[in-house]
Amino acid sequence: MSILSLPQEGGCRCGKVRIRISAPPLLMMACHCTGCQRMSSSAYSLSAAIPSEGFEIVSGEPVIGGLHGEARHYFCGYCMSWMFTRAPGLDWFVNIRPTMLDDSGWFVPYIETWTSEALPWATTPAIHSFSALPSMDEFAALTASYAEWASGPRD
Repeated sequence: MSILSLPQEGGCRCGKVRIRISAPPLLMMACHCTGCQRMSSSAYSLSAAIPSEGFEIVSGEPVIGGLHGEARHYFCGYCMSWMFTRAPGLDWFVNIRPTMLDDSGWFVPYIETWTSEALPWATTPAIHSFSALPSMDEFAALTASYAEWASGPRD
């Protein structure tokens, strides 16, 4: 496993949209909800919550995809890679898909959500599991415990 070095750049599959992060994640997650399963065509989606001031679009123009609802899922308009999500009322962070970064070997989910919808064989190394989404109060405690965990030694 590699160690996150900042800044870090990445992009969609075709390279038309490029992003940069310059701040470490507030939290790293795997979501097992059926919506994420369908959007990622996988057993779960991966997210790294990056402080908004530490995220930028370097080139290209992502488009809104997914359900076009309250949460804004951003994709490359050409290759349709799901790159990041912005949620209303949660302006202080952007949920990036960490596998869009050029180096994603440092990513390990700290929490997993919507395990009630998980495929029976889908497992992650997450330390904390939730059958749905944690409450906002739980998120505050999780980000604090994640910061402590992320700053410690890792194998």
